Amino acid sequence: MKQQLMSIAAASELIRSGAFLSLAGPEGALDALPKGNWVAGTIPYFMDTAGGVVSTEGQVFVTPLPTQAQVTLAHYAADQLKGIVGNGPDNGFTMAIVPAGSAAHTKFAEEAANDADAFLKPTVGWVAGIHLSDLGKVTPKVYLGTTGQKFEDGVVAAHVALPESQLASIEIVNIFEPGDGDTLRFTETSFEIGDCLVNGEKTSLAAYVRAQGLGDGKLPLVGDFGGAHLNASIQSVDAAGGKVVLYAPVFTGVDYHFAKPVADYGASFRERLTGYRTEGVSFSCNCILNFLFGELEGQKIGDLPGPVTFGEIGYQLLNQTLVVLRIE
Repeated sequence: MKQQLMSIAAASELIRSGAFLSLAGPEGALDALPKGNWVAGTIPYFMDTAGGVVSTEGQVFVTPLPTQAQVTLAHYAADQLKGIVGNGPDNGFTMAIVPAGSAAHTKFAEEAANDADAFLKPTVGWVAGIHLSDLGKVTPKVYLGTTGQKFEDGVVAAHVALPESQLASIEIVNIFEPGDGDTLRFTETSFEIGDCLVNGEKTSLAAYVRAQGLGDGKLPLVGDFGGAHLNASIQSVDAAGGKVVLYAPVFTGVDYHFAKPVADYGASFRERLTGYRTEGVSFSCNCILNFLFGELEGQKIGDLPGPVTFGEIGYQLLNQTLVVLRIE
């Protein structure tokens, strides 16, 4: 079975069969599910086979975990996050879901890449969110299906040990490239930035973003991590307070540039995904910012269904990125 949107009744039947699952859906839908072998996070946005979908009730998105695997489900509090990688299998992957805005979200984002085994034991997953109309009113949740508990903090994880004949790998599809403009560097790892170095000169990032016309957040900062381009997206700009808040932290010792403009998100994704090999793909997720700015509701951009999230996990926290887990 491939990942897909499902009615609560159909998902409940699958859970009762004993299947190991990763789920996504509105809080009311997840609350209606029976206990079982599943982890989940709240979100009402999805890329389905026919295109982008907003589903506010009655459905959940089901990602089946490999049937030949040994799966262990767990919840880690914000001070236990080393267990995500530490308890990960030597051959396989960990599916992790963390609620947006939680202490665990911040801690994972700032520290995950520093774990000695972070890039040896693949961690894939996403940041749970809410309907955007509920911002400030409702908190994102994650669920541990074995106990039926839901949490506003911590990380739920499925540690999936694969047989020796299979191998898990993580791929990212980033439609953004660093622009040719100024080089930005940061003196601390943080989601909230006051001053930064622009071409070596101390500068207020908020003032710089406003002056460059980048305050709408459509273009992320793109960091050069040894040739890999990873995004940190703008959440808000407080020019009066001199602060920029990001959806993912920036890191010290990394050169950042604002991304080159993208004229058409949907077209850019379709171009990048033309001929994309889908054999072995068992999970994917895309970013809510791509969904919104690209007006992807109703648009089909490729054969990679999955939740549309408040952040993506591919070894570490990512933004405005399509993340794919492949098992072969």
